[in-house]
Amino acid sequence: MKILFLYDFPLWGNGSGTYLRFLSKELVKKKHEVGIVAPEYRRFMDKIKQYRVEPPQVPVFVGHPELEGAKRYCELSPREITDIYNSYLDTTMEAVYNFKPDIIHVNHLSVIAWVARYIFSLTGTRYIITTHGSCLSNSLENKAQISLTEDSLRQAKAVTMVSKDAKDRFFDVFDKKLVRLSRIIPAGIDLSHFPKKIKTSHIEEKYKLNGKKVVLFAGRLSPEKGIEYIVNAANKIKGDVFIAGEGPKKKELEEIIKKKRLTNVHLLGYLLPEDLLPFYHRADICISPSVVAESFGLVVVEAMAMGTPVITTDKGALSFLVKDGKNGLIVKPRNSGDIAKKCNRLLENEKLSKKLAENARRDVEEKFCWEKVATRFETLYKTISGEIKEKNGRSEDLEDLSKAELIKEASMAGIDFVKSKVTKKELIRKLKRNGK
Repeated sequence: MKILFLYDFPLWGNGSGTYLRFLSKELVKKKHEVGIVAPEYRRFMDKIKQYRVEPPQVPVFVGHPELEGAKRYCELSPREITDIYNSYLDTTMEAVYNFKPDIIHVNHLSVIAWVARYIFSLTGTRYIITTHGSCLSNSLENKAQISLTEDSLRQAKAVTMVSKDAKDRFFDVFDKKLVRLSRIIPAGIDLSHFPKKIKTSHIEEKYKLNGKKVVLFAGRLSPEKGIEYIVNAANKIKGDVFIAGEGPKKKELEEIIKKKRLTNVHLLGYLLPEDLLPFYHRADICISPSVVAESFGLVVVEAMAMGTPVITTDKGALSFLVKDGKNGLIVKPRNSGDIAKKCNRLLENEKLSKKLAENARRDVEEKFCWEKVATRFETLYKTISGEIKEKNGRSEDLEDLSKAELIKEASMAGIDFVKSKVTKKELIRKLKRNGK
């Protein structure tokens, strides 16, 4: 098959870009042809056709390390949005005529979803849309644009979410009748990039790690990540705290470090993969104390894949990834005391750390490898194109749900049933029939 991806950011620098690169590579391994429309000049794989969009500006949902100072979507004028839309439309139309895709896969609910809708109307090229979470917040801040996005969603052949939390948030914003199109397909990990053993000598020397107990945070320095609670806990943590990333909270963190005269907190800035992966492996703990619901938590999965013990809150999809005491530890949100307590518990208990790390790696291997994720998308693409009958797409998601969750799905879809008498099997049958 020929799959054309639409993406509205550079392919490096954030979780959805990583998602798109690895999914594309896996699909190429499966002998599919892949094209990408994005504002990206760098090439990452010879077998993938890239079509560079050059919009007048690249806006952001929250932020992006390569787009410092960029306007957020909610700050754009109607004229600016139109100019951005036109640039994507021109490049995508060129790609459609040149590449001749069987399906378009849109990543994010933004102007690129509108572009796919327009092209479907004129050419009949079918499309699906994936929401990664951040675009949902953007939709709430730009309610004037919701009607355009919702129209794009109604004409899509499927809408995928990276987690159940992202799905719940989606239906807080958009028409609940769209449930018939929805599927949860999580992000994944290319385990070949996360070996069980990796050399760390160059970062030991570069960041002066020799002999230190290392607590690592990696991600954007934004309010929802809760990084200040790590810094406020640092004087009680029996190790050094390394913070990798850039973002609007950086200045505040620097002020806390200065005010408290903390010598065990180190702001590293944005780390390239060649440093970040060894840092995961070298770290004694990777911590992600998010204070809002995470849509997936890719950094946590990456750390788990590297066999690093993780500490997180139970916000959003993090509660799906990390089970307290089994493959990681859970801390209370906005609680520096609990962070210090749990960090020290792992730093002082090598046996517990090893058990959590081994369980975490095994969970990633079983649930979040890209080969399995790509297979689910492959099935979805073929179903939509008519190559196969639907049997592994929608039904897989429904079987994984509890009866209470199925009842919620059926209610949102407007399906009539008697709650006290309906069986799980009957609910699944009704939902599958409704989705066809």
